[in-house]
Amino acid sequence: MISRITTFAFEGVEARPIDVQVQLSGGANAFNIVGLPDKAVGESRERVRAAFTALGLSLPPERTTVNLAPADLPKEGSHYDLAIALAILAAIGAIPRDSLEGVAAIGELALDGALANTVGALPAAMAAEGMEMALVCPAVCGAEAAWSGGTVLAAPTLISLVNHFNGSRPIMPAKSGPLAEAAPVSDLRDVKGQEGAKRALEIAAAGGHNLLMIGPPGSGKSMLAQRLPGLLPPLSARELLEVSQVHSIAGLLERGRLSRARPFRAPHHSASMAAMVGGGIKAKPGEASMAHHGVLFLDELPEFTSQVLDSLRQPLENGEAVISRANRHVRYPSRFQLIAAANPCKCGGGAGAFACRKGPACQANYFSRISGPFLDRIDLFVDVAPVTATDLTLPPPSEGTAEAAARVAIARERQMKRYGDATGNRRPVNADAPSSDVDAICALDGNARALVAKAAEQLSLSARAYHRILKVARTIADLDGAGSVARVHAAEALTYRFRPAIPPLSGRSGAVSGLIA
Repeated sequence: MISRITTFAFEGVEARPIDVQVQLSGGANAFNIVGLPDKAVGESRERVRAAFTALGLSLPPERTTVNLAPADLPKEGSHYDLAIALAILAAIGAIPRDSLEGVAAIGELALDGALANTVGALPAAMAAEGMEMALVCPAVCGAEAAWSGGTVLAAPTLISLVNHFNGSRPIMPAKSGPLAEAAPVSDLRDVKGQEGAKRALEIAAAGGHNLLMIGPPGSGKSMLAQRLPGLLPPLSARELLEVSQVHSIAGLLERGRLSRARPFRAPHHSASMAAMVGGGIKAKPGEASMAHHGVLFLDELPEFTSQVLDSLRQPLENGEAVISRANRHVRYPSRFQLIAAANPCKCGGGAGAFACRKGPACQANYFSRISGPFLDRIDLFVDVAPVTATDLTLPPPSEGTAEAAARVAIARERQMKRYGDATGNRRPVNADAPSSDVDAICALDGNARALVAKAAEQLSLSARAYHRILKVARTIADLDGAGSVARVHAAEALTYRFRPAIPPLSGRSGAVSGLIA
């Protein structure tokens, strides 16, 4: 007789069902786990043996074989402990065999029989709910798993589960925990001057556009980037679950609390490619996936290695990071908004101690580390001028984050109606509009169309750059409440496309000014 229970293997944020089968047979006393287990899964036998001893039980004297099916799928992690233990308990008659029907389990066993915290509780609970099964998990994961909407049995120890399945002390279904309190939002009023950069930041927030700020040290680039999350609307219900699944796999959900705030990730420029897009031995999510539906801020952009920056090209284009292995491909959602900052050159490009000592060649060498295809995926380029002493003595500006966020919310509502999402669970933005629909969505008037066509011809724009200019112009029109994109909107979008601080584009910047004049 074979006893069985369901557990899950994780491929990215997808939880794939695994059939845990236990057979007790005659022969020498042995405990074997088969089905491509890794080291952590193989060590389950010792944790299960110790947990049984803590319960006053012993493993059966027969040959015990645990099969994790499908056998050709690699099994990684310690969360298989609980499913293996429950299947063995059913096999020896400690709990009824039929009690495990319609039940899935994940959890790591401590040596005293306690259930330890396990990553991936939310994706596992959502997969179990989709299969119309109840999920058994550690008590510390119950609040997180209950957000799936399915039945979750959160137990502190293995003995509590034995009592539950035997009917002596039932465990009540877990309830979802409270949302995490939002961190205080930094206000745009703290930034003195930089009205042009604030305007570009508002456009980026309204349309989900990628932004590169270029300016000397101390000009406020990082301050501006840190205030972008305050301009963005909170996560919708669907976005909340998508973001939380990634953070659950990464083990970042503290006490099972989900947050409506959009992620803001700011990796150091020494980050490796695996840290940025995911990888490692167990193909964990990287910073690009941690920033899903949020902001990825890259300060000192040219200091990142070319390999790391180019690895972001696929997530920026397709909204997912693919980690390739010899035996499988792991996909993580990575639809983030890129905000980057850079000095004009290695020296800083400012005045005084930050004055450039090498001339234009310093700028050219500094930005040559960034590939053209990567820059082509940035929608807005803005120069951030040094803050003067006069700027610092001025009173705080009359408008701050609240006023700008209100305009962003109205512009995003227009975009939601345009893209027609009846569920209300997604917030489509202009930056994500498919290229095939750009011409219809942007609806350029005659003067605007002539200006953009002339710019595309004279500046030799790529198809990607052309479409991104149209999308930015559409966002500017949305902020103005305009139905069609006028020449003024297209002209402003063109001014953000090319900046003189980047040498490869400096020749085009003057051409843009001539076109708009």
